[in-house]
Amino acid sequence: MPRTICVLLLALALAACGARDQAKRYPIEGDVKALDANAKTATIAAGQIADWMAPMTMEYKVKPDSEFEKLHVGDHIQATVVVNDLAYYVTDVKVTAKSNSADQPR
Repeated sequence: MPRTICVLLLALALAACGARDQAKRYPIEGDVKALDANAKTATIAAGQIADWMAPMTMEYKVKPDSEFEKLHVGDHIQATVVVNDLAYYVTDVKVTAKSNSADQPR
């Protein structure tokens, strides 16, 4: 009997470890406020992000580089934020409204 309990506890512990490694994906929509080309980050004023984040302006890493290249300050975007514990980044960027000025800084 004790061996069965140990096996069950071990199975539960392994399942919990595996679940923690899986990233969650959430839709994000907002306005690009600033870009840092060296760090490949965008400051985005976003609305509510599902049950993960209240509406706020914050900096997001953008992956891969080709997604970052789509962005300009002032763009309104829809994208996906990928969250894995404390690490997060934005990907699958779709610019839904371009900035008013083509010469906006990157």
